Amino acid sequence: MTEPTDLSIRDLRRQFADKSLSPSEYWLALETHIEAWEPTIAALYAYDPEDARKQAAASTERWAKGAPLGTLDGIPVTLKELIATKGQPVPLGTAAVELIPAAEDAPIATRMREDGAVIFAKTTCPDYGMLSSGLSSFHKLSRNPWDPSQNPGGSSAGASAAAAAGYGPLHIGTDIGGSIRLPAGWTGIFGFKPSNGRIPIDPYYLGRCAGPMTRTVEDAAFSMATLSRPDWRDSTSLQPNGIDWTDLDIDVRGMKIGLMLDAGCGLPVEDEIRDAVAAAAKRFEEAGAIIVDVAPVLTRQMLDGLDAFWRARFWGDMTALSEERRNSILPYIYSWAKGGAEISGVDAVRGFNQTYEMRKSCAKLFAEVDAVLSPTNPIVSYPAEWASPTNDPARPFEHIAFTVPWNMSEQPAASINCGFSRSGMPIGMQIVGPRFDDMLVLRLSKVFEDWSGGVTNWPKRPA
Repeated sequence: MTEPTDLSIRDLRRQFADKSLSPSEYWLALETHIEAWEPTIAALYAYDPEDARKQAAASTERWAKGAPLGTLDGIPVTLKELIATKGQPVPLGTAAVELIPAAEDAPIATRMREDGAVIFAKTTCPDYGMLSSGLSSFHKLSRNPWDPSQNPGGSSAGASAAAAAGYGPLHIGTDIGGSIRLPAGWTGIFGFKPSNGRIPIDPYYLGRCAGPMTRTVEDAAFSMATLSRPDWRDSTSLQPNGIDWTDLDIDVRGMKIGLMLDAGCGLPVEDEIRDAVAAAAKRFEEAGAIIVDVAPVLTRQMLDGLDAFWRARFWGDMTALSEERRNSILPYIYSWAKGGAEISGVDAVRGFNQTYEMRKSCAKLFAEVDAVLSPTNPIVSYPAEWASPTNDPARPFEHIAFTVPWNMSEQPAASINCGFSRSGMPIGMQIVGPRFDDMLVLRLSKVFEDWSGGVTNWPKRPA
């Protein structure tokens, strides 16, 4: 029998409409579920169940009158801590930031409130969102629900853990080098990074996107009509769209799909991951797609250049802090960023220019293929206490080689579960589409989910 906490957005909307379940009843069931999980995985920041009850009660009244505000009315949602909500501080995952309440909602929070979604918490992230880990100098250590001794990934760490543990159907993360897709891969959920500008963000930064993190493709698709409404605060936001985000049918026959099993640099791909992604590609081939092996789009020079640019940028930010605040930053991040002090302005610009080389490399590949499949993560798992898969601030980005190019090329990309390791941990496959063709990525993800049956054995609640 399906637990209320396992219901999809479509199921919830149907039950809210026929009054077999109210938003208030659903929230109370979810609140009990969260209470059982949260001491183990520590996914949430600014969790406010009392306010959630009030929001759910207001939604219950609207549904009773047959007048919901929007598609997500009554649907509980978390927002990554980096996404501002009025009146709450934005710690950026670090003890170094002064806790000043945000003056206004960021675009994503505004869209959620317009549609009546129940924002019940923020989710954790590491210092400045610059780690693929649940480790932070401000938040409690977030853990992977599949195995709490293991890392949920990051930087959307709490969002991925919350989704995998069933804290409702919708969680919004952000992604500048893989921060939606990497944790999605490590926790078995679906993580969607749309084309840059599709979901307005504030503040904007090169490569930075936001996107849904869910248990199913359809739940992510349901959220996109709300999330993709333009907002003047993001000068890169795309024009209003008339996309039917839930039209997920596709025939893959004749599509030319690239299979990329080598990232070009970074950590080598473990055999279990390589085999699982190759087997997933075989499913597309059996359905009539043309699968072709493709070369990497990333080089060591590109990745190292980005590292130099990011170090210089963050060290510049950190020099504005007092010595006391700088010393409260997670040592791993502080050590990494301090290397930026030795980087000249010329070398920082050269590093930045490597983002354009990534963009050119990605564009060249997509002149030859319709989509790309690859591993999301090169390794199966790593300890919860580690700051990154290498746990070495001198080698901070060895795990993002499959994901970061698509941020710089502004292309839509998703991670979807494609199997499990011998140790029982999820394995993610990345699906990448042409710039602005977000629907292709969602449709390819949905057809694969249908073939595979999706994840049915979600982690059990702690005893």
